[in-house]
Amino acid sequence: MYSKRELDVLVISDIHLGTYGCHAKELLHYLKTVNPQTLVLNGDIIDIWNFSKSYFPSAHMDVLRQIMKMASQGTHIYYITGNHDELLRKYTDIQLGNFEVVDKLVLNLDGKKAWIFHGDVFDSSTKGYAKFLAKLGGKGYDLLILINRFINWVLNLFGKEKMSFSKKVKDGVKKAVAFVNDFEVTAAELAIEKNYDYVVCGHIHMPQIKEVKTEKGSVTYLNSGDWVENLTALEYDKGKWDIFHYDKNYLDLIYPKDNFEQEDIVSKILAS
Repeated sequence: MYSKRELDVLVISDIHLGTYGCHAKELLHYLKTVNPQTLVLNGDIIDIWNFSKSYFPSAHMDVLRQIMKMASQGTHIYYITGNHDELLRKYTDIQLGNFEVVDKLVLNLDGKKAWIFHGDVFDSSTKGYAKFLAKLGGKGYDLLILINRFINWVLNLFGKEKMSFSKKVKDGVKKAVAFVNDFEVTAAELAIEKNYDYVVCGHIHMPQIKEVKTEKGSVTYLNSGDWVENLTALEYDKGKWDIFHYDKNYLDLIYPKDNFEQEDIVSKILAS
């Protein structure tokens, strides 16, 4: 009998459901292996910017079903809106059972305060005319992901290591590196001013846990990464934060895929 890992808090962001880059099957595999008391969906969960009626695979819908199943089984879920799902901000503060839509969130964790928000508020490219260009960039990004997957398929045939074009582009552009640094510093400085112990963001697709110190104090900055390139999540349990990196072999070991597929069959039978 396999048991799920119990967590106090799980934070995931930047899933981008509805795009070719989304690793929905891997995320679903991961979600089936954990049982968090609180799940924070920290923005860009459904990619409404790039949403197309012609592309929303069953695996993407299965992720949404799993999230709602977790809510029905007692997990409190906070959906924090991001820039790609900003249309949902009109529903801010709506609560349906254990599911709640918010713009930002403060959680009390073992006597410490965690300030959680997506982070697009710091990004000028998501505003005004630049927002239009950002949406066009999102289409190009999707195409790059498709090309990247084909190249990786070929590399896999020849036993070569996979690569991420988009990640190499981001890591190699000095302006992108500077933006990430500025983003982290800005978030940390605001959190220090507000006397928070943790500041948790998404948006920039860069998983991170680090201590930031200024003349006014210090704070732990955290970023949950994404489920397009890095396949990461933030886990908080027993007073400690960790970054979870998706590892199929590890998850198969602790909670085999065929085990939760049988679970789904039983659920469908009971629901019929």
